[in-house]
Amino acid sequence: MNAEDIAFLSALHQRQSFIEGELSPRDVLEAQLSRIEIYNYGEGTGVNALTEVMHEQARTAASAASDEYARHRRSSKRVLPDLLGITVATKEKHALAGKTHSQGLRALSGKIAESDHPIVARLRAAGAIIHARTTSPEFSCATVTHSPMWGTTRNPWNLQMSPGGSSGGAGAALAAGFCTLATASDIAGSTRIPAAFTGNVGYKAPYGRIPGAGYLSVDWYRGDGPMGRTVADVALMSSIISGKHPADTNSWGETGTALFREEKQLAQLRIGVSFDLGDYPVTSEVMRCIGNAINKFRAAGADIREIKIPWTTEQVRKTTFAHFGHILAPAMAEIIGDSSEPRAAYTDQFMKDALDQAETVSLIESLQLDAIMNAQLTEATTDVDVLLCPTNAMDWLLADGDYLDGLQVGSRKLTHYWEGHMTSPFNVANQRPVFSLPCGVGADNVPVGMQVVGQSWDETTTFGVAAALEQVIAFRERAVMTDAVGAIKA
Repeated sequence: MNAEDIAFLSALHQRQSFIEGELSPRDVLEAQLSRIEIYNYGEGTGVNALTEVMHEQARTAASAASDEYARHRRSSKRVLPDLLGITVATKEKHALAGKTHSQGLRALSGKIAESDHPIVARLRAAGAIIHARTTSPEFSCATVTHSPMWGTTRNPWNLQMSPGGSSGGAGAALAAGFCTLATASDIAGSTRIPAAFTGNVGYKAPYGRIPGAGYLSVDWYRGDGPMGRTVADVALMSSIISGKHPADTNSWGETGTALFREEKQLAQLRIGVSFDLGDYPVTSEVMRCIGNAINKFRAAGADIREIKIPWTTEQVRKTTFAHFGHILAPAMAEIIGDSSEPRAAYTDQFMKDALDQAETVSLIESLQLDAIMNAQLTEATTDVDVLLCPTNAMDWLLADGDYLDGLQVGSRKLTHYWEGHMTSPFNVANQRPVFSLPCGVGADNVPVGMQVVGQSWDETTTFGVAAALEQVIAFRERAVMTDAVGAIKA
């Protein structure tokens, strides 16, 4: 096995190899650190997915984990933590005690976290090696990942393109082989959008299933979660970080419960399909990749049912931005305060758009809009086990784009760039578990993602279905990299 293959091994494969002595955590960490040195850095030629790499701390942890596996082989009675020796890159917004907690804002560049975020604490307790931290747009409010503070994060599949956002650094790091697992967050698609653009698996859990931190975790659109390269890896990480936590009074459920028990039999499933969720202008390349996957599911025996949802992108934008205008945008304005530090143009535009919408839609009216979308989704999906739809309507976003004037998708000009992503409806319906699975490679060598939307609170079925669909799709492609200068083949 060469170093590249070692860097891309799944967490489950790594764990078994560590137990059997075929590999050690040191081997995997060094393979990934080597890729970071080659491919992460360089203006315009590097991925720039990481804000910080903790080399020595990680090497010490990897050595300790390697020794623990060696002791286990001598005495198998030892109980090993579930993620012992597995590398995880954490989004910078997920606080690490003693490290920066700026969320990409220069105004907060001096802020130091006093304690670990709940999911970080749980990852550490499970034996994970947190060796790197990943980039995001300012305040995680954009679907591209660039900022005055960290520069431009690029998609390993095509350096001209963005990995998406806001967990763009997480998606890019996984696609480049810099880590095995990554933390992400999702208030309107910030896990699923970059997972789709980078060929990874992203998961948005039902609200409160994974604990958050701070007063904004009370926002019912929000959630923190996992990103990985396989459903099984994401299930393992989810089981560790999920469950009730004293730092988040809205968190619920057990910790350590196996979320993935078995693949569902496709022949026994009723799968609803919506290619456009009403009127999203989906590109021909995205339609091709989604259509190919649907044909495979049908051939495997699934009962495919095309369903209609009466949403419009205008309705979704009005609903979500009224919500943001009453909660997120005022919080952003308060946190930024009167700072004169430079900000990304998309930050000010996001706050303006949200606050403007809140002026015309009261909080009560915003709740009514949420209720309407939820009722429409419930009615449309009553007779199916899961709903499938694209993750992104467009083929790609440019790495350094701002898209302040909206988005052109085919012949249609969208008022706002968020209307090009098909994720935020399921933050309005945030009781539903949702995956994004890679289902092909589309225009300009950028991957295409497909959402798997479960029924309310039903994680077990959704994980089982996602695992079955993953096997049928059989997505095996990787971003192709050169071996010396950090340039990545488009």
